[in-house]
Amino acid sequence: MILGIIQARMSSSRLPGKVLADVAGMPMLGRQVERLRRSRRMDELVVATSDQASDDAVADYASRLDLTVVRGDLDDVLARFGLALDAFPEAATVVRMTADCPLTDWRVLDAVIDHRASTRADYASNTPQVRTYPHGLDVEVMAATALRTAVREATDPYDREHVTPFLYRNPRRFRIESLSQSPSLAHLRWTVDHPEDLDFVRQVYGALYEANPDFAMAEIAALACNSSKAG
Repeated sequence: MILGIIQARMSSSRLPGKVLADVAGMPMLGRQVERLRRSRRMDELVVATSDQASDDAVADYASRLDLTVVRGDLDDVLARFGLALDAFPEAATVVRMTADCPLTDWRVLDAVIDHRASTRADYASNTPQVRTYPHGLDVEVMAATALRTAVREATDPYDREHVTPFLYRNPRRFRIESLSQSPSLAHLRWTVDHPEDLDFVRQVYGALYEANPDFAMAEIAALACNSSKAG
């Protein structure tokens, strides 16, 4: 089983409540799930949110999307991923995603999943030291056994909060692989951290969704390029 885990919380310091902000008539989390469900590789999706009252709305909405929800410590996100693994003990591979990337392209996601499988890596991503994919199309894929090791052994608060550093900061212990593309689109930023990021995502959905709900990275890049030229 390949298990996708989406970490989500309402208490973003820069843009509180962004994961449920409206994007073309649907909460942003719902738009991301809609795109992720097109994956031909992932078998299950889980939302990992906190046990704080502020995240009750996230849990309720995810449940309405027929998603499994796990809840744990607000800051120990790695522990939440451990809870997701406990809910699906048959999972052999885990895909980590964040809820503020509603332009995720399932084609990129599946390519990283396939790359990890073909290289037999413990951890693979499309975010090596020299990035070539847009910010906001980040994909991290890891063996469930490696993630369980991190859950058990990681003690650094940074590792607990950001889930995967324990793996990629230990290349002598874990096999690390990455996927790159050419030409690079690393100069593009599609993750939602600020109000202007949310405005851009809404612009993308307004321009592309009606004609093709399954719009791809190349179409978003072309739109971003045209918008930049117009500006």
